[in-house]
Amino acid sequence: MTFRSARRQVLTIIEHPAFTATVVTLIILNAIVLGLETYPAIMASAGALLSSIDQILLSVFVLELGLRLFAQGWRFFRDPWNLFDASIIIVSLLPAAGAFSVLRALRVLRVLRLISVFPSLRRVIGGIVAALPGIGSIGAILVIIYYVSAVMASQLFGATHPQWFGTLDASLFSLFQIMTLEGWADMARSLAATHAAAIPFMIVFILVATFTVLNLFIGVMLEAMQRVQADKGTPSPPATEAEAIGELTTEVAALKEQIEALTWILTRPER
Repeated sequence: MTFRSARRQVLTIIEHPAFTATVVTLIILNAIVLGLETYPAIMASAGALLSSIDQILLSVFVLELGLRLFAQGWRFFRDPWNLFDASIIIVSLLPAAGAFSVLRALRVLRVLRLISVFPSLRRVIGGIVAALPGIGSIGAILVIIYYVSAVMASQLFGATHPQWFGTLDASLFSLFQIMTLEGWADMARSLAATHAAAIPFMIVFILVATFTVLNLFIGVMLEAMQRVQADKGTPSPPATEAEAIGELTTEVAALKEQIEALTWILTRPER
């Protein structure tokens, strides 16, 4: 068996639906194990078993990553989802002791590999990434609205309600609480007892910061998801110049065969 044929066989295996289903099952099993490790009672009775299962699953994930790297070669590094999976596995392999003890909590990131397995989830992440420029612009507008509103609230209500609006940072936190609609009515009634402008201020802020900006976020996300969905059926360009030349050579050869067949039909002697 040649090296190239071995790579083709491995590629056939890792692209088989059964292989994908097995990987998904193992990721879910790993998520369950990591969840069980958060219970002290379970760890006291079956901690060694859970740790062994976790190490076995990590070894399987390393093997799966190695098979993909062997089958795809350098193309492996051109896929951002492969790099995403590799980074999660590398973090899991780091020693979770001493200065790296915090990395033990990062083992749960392996569950995020489910995103790279399912194309529908990858499209959602692609939509979020495509929406980042628009989200950044809306976020900048929201920051401006928050800052202006916090300064106004501190000047209007800070003297009588310092626990909510006594300082700029307290005003920012209180406005965030109002934006989430958590207890804003009680806060508004308390302010309205001493400030006539409290109710109009609250209503305008909620309408602008909560409903208007939230709808803008939703609109940007929907538009980005539609773009990603529309691009799903668009054929991707060749990854390298060599592949482009190979495709062109194949098309030229097919065209040459068609011309030769047509020439034979036109020049053959009539019976």
